[in-house]
Amino acid sequence: MNTESIPTEMEAMVLRAPGRPLCLQFIPVPVPKAGQVLIKVLACGICRTDLHIIDGELPVPHLPLIPGHEIVGTVAAVADDVTHLKPGDEVGVPWLAYTCGKCSYCLRNQENLCENALFTGYTMNGGYAEYTVAYAKYCLPLPRMYANASGAPLLCAGLIGYRSWRMLNEHARHIGIYGFGAAAHILTQIACYEKKSIYAFTKNRDENLQAFARELGAVWSGSSLLSPPVMLDAAIIFAPDGTVVPTALSHTDKGGQIICGGIHMSDIPSFPYKLLWGERSIRSVANLTRKDGEMLLDVAPKIPVKTTVHTFSLQQANEALESLRQGKLRGAAVLAIETLIKP
Repeated sequence: MNTESIPTEMEAMVLRAPGRPLCLQFIPVPVPKAGQVLIKVLACGICRTDLHIIDGELPVPHLPLIPGHEIVGTVAAVADDVTHLKPGDEVGVPWLAYTCGKCSYCLRNQENLCENALFTGYTMNGGYAEYTVAYAKYCLPLPRMYANASGAPLLCAGLIGYRSWRMLNEHARHIGIYGFGAAAHILTQIACYEKKSIYAFTKNRDENLQAFARELGAVWSGSSLLSPPVMLDAAIIFAPDGTVVPTALSHTDKGGQIICGGIHMSDIPSFPYKLLWGERSIRSVANLTRKDGEMLLDVAPKIPVKTTVHTFSLQQANEALESLRQGKLRGAAVLAIETLIKP
């Protein structure tokens, strides 16, 4: 492994205790182990899952921790046993960092449910840093147009949104989206490309996001307290609010689907069986697979998906997280950690 041009120390934003702001620290640049690559981080998206981790809503398996799992970067060095990647390659690093390939879930092509999985920015250090290590087999080759800040939201918001999207029945035409954040603004573009109608639900009186949804092609947008103008064939819920589930069911037609796309949601309240009757269904999405990444990164340039990003410096990570927490963003927040490669 050639390390001549790699520094020995780097800046990173580190979580030292849940519920506290991240700390800027100088720490050693990690060294890739067998099967891994060292990545120079160009950009890292800010995801709501990062908030759940930092706020202590998800148990943190080890501290200190470097968050961040929407990583765009270039390979800086590779372990001796890595042959399919080389320094200079442009890659994306998503939430799924490693799977064992041996458990019952892996053996039936459900690696997203792997019993021994590792997750970027959660059980492995992530991309709120100048460098990070990742398992080479779980790095996604990036189309050149996304090898910059615009590609970061595709690596989680896009992937989870697309996995949720692929769970919908083919006949679904009128589709509700609850919680119009980074995932929804990508998914709406895919829906328009496939000539399907999106009904966007936001917090009450959030006229800014409602207008943003319509600009992206939603046929209707309004408060989640309102009824859509048609019965929905399906709904995808990105809002971490369990009370939305029975609300969405009440607006969904017979045979319809409710897809819960978040890793964390508040408790779902009880609701009358008549809302579920009629062969409606509720399903969750857990993590992602490498196949999801390959499929999304194949279709995104064809549309082409254009992400709306608000860039922050690495040192502004806490500010970026607070902007997401307050719902102030149109699109996605991204830490721009390097002079970015132009499309």
